[in-house]
Amino acid sequence: MASRRWRKLAILVKIETIYGADAAPVAANRIVATNVNFTPIEGDEVSRDLLLPYLGNQGVVLAGIYGKISFDVEVSGGGAAGDVPQYGALLRACGMAETITAGTSVVYSIVEDAVEAASIYFESDLVRHVLLGSRGNVSVNFTPKGIPRFTFTMTGLLGTITDIATMSAVTAAGLVTPLPVSKANTQMTLHGWSAVAESLALDLGNTVTPRFLIGDELVLISNRSTTGTAVVEARSLATVDWFGRALNRTRGALALTHGIAAGNIVELDAPAVEIGKVTQGNTDNISNYSLPLSLCPTAGLDELTITVR
Repeated sequence: MASRRWRKLAILVKIETIYGADAAPVAANRIVATNVNFTPIEGDEVSRDLLLPYLGNQGVVLAGIYGKISFDVEVSGGGAAGDVPQYGALLRACGMAETITAGTSVVYSIVEDAVEAASIYFESDLVRHVLLGSRGNVSVNFTPKGIPRFTFTMTGLLGTITDIATMSAVTAAGLVTPLPVSKANTQMTLHGWSAVAESLALDLGNTVTPRFLIGDELVLISNRSTTGTAVVEARSLATVDWFGRALNRTRGALALTHGIAAGNIVELDAPAVEIGKVTQGNTDNISNYSLPLSLCPTAGLDELTITVR
């Protein structure tokens, strides 16, 4: 029997119309990812604790079984303004609604009710693992001279695990080439300051909870606390006083635009960001500040918006 190769992978994701019912994703629903980590079986091991006239391991019962998968996806556009990016279904399964304005943009905004779920097929060199009713969390990282990436961590109810005759016909055709983070490609403002930044990391902060009850089994998003970290060059207090803003709990906007041509622009907007306990460091002997960020809602469900255009 031939060995199976780890790098021969395919990930397919499709939104379900009925929760937990296999949406049967196909190659057109492909996700081209990096840094994949897969946990085929997760859950509780319940000890039987049998009392017998001899010692020894009496085994366990597996209960509340589910699977988890995490991976990185490049931050890029959909190819044309108003086209859905390849990661659109994943953002929807992370508690974000998708609003398409034809020829203009696709906007992802937070929802808490009627959160969608996805069927995920993870194909590992002719073995297919199916996760149903999947929901998850997303974070994103921008670092100069690197490719920006979303990190998705998805949890789903355990479906089938089967051999398949052939892998799904997934290719990178049509995948929009990402732009590196740079002065030319990336602009960021924080509390009204046009930032000179070493990095920005944001985490939607979903608490993803598998629930196994009498009469119901599901994966739900039970809480959310959106946070982040910005590492910026240290400037004079007259330019921007991060210490005063932290101590006074001043809220201000964060906006980042990555990309310059329609079809490959991604924007992140947070209207009410608090600065946490500032720490000082340096890179290349240039002083910097690491700023913990708390992304707060204003009217509700608005602490972070992602626009692809």
